[in-house]
Amino acid sequence: MILSRLEDMKAEDTVTIDLRGKSAFSDYMVVTTGRSNRHVGAVAENVAKGLKETGVKKVHIEGLPNCDWVLIDSGDVIVHVFRPEVREFYNLERLWIQNTATAKTV
Repeated sequence: MILSRLEDMKAEDTVTIDLRGKSAFSDYMVVTTGRSNRHVGAVAENVAKGLKETGVKKVHIEGLPNCDWVLIDSGDVIVHVFRPEVREFYNLERLWIQNTATAKTV
C-alpha cells in the first residue's frame, strides 16, 4: 500500500531497505523524494491517510510543518520523504545499505 501510494503521488527514487533481523525498531525503511516542500507534504499526508485507512492505529509523523524531511513511523515500516537536497545531504540509504545487502529501488 505504501509503495502504491508513493507511486500514485509521483514520489521519485523510492528505495526500500529490509531491516528484518538488523533493527529492533522496524522491519522496513522506505526512502523517497518529493520535488518541493509542497510535494513532500502531500506525499507524506497521502501515505499517512492510507495507513490509517488500512487500520494502522499508531502512525507517528514528524516534519510536516517544514516539509524538508517528513518521517512517518507506522511501526513495521518507517517512511522518509525528503526534498532532493536534504536527501542528498543526509544520505540515509548509504548508512543502512552498507550494513544490509537487501535494498531495492522501485
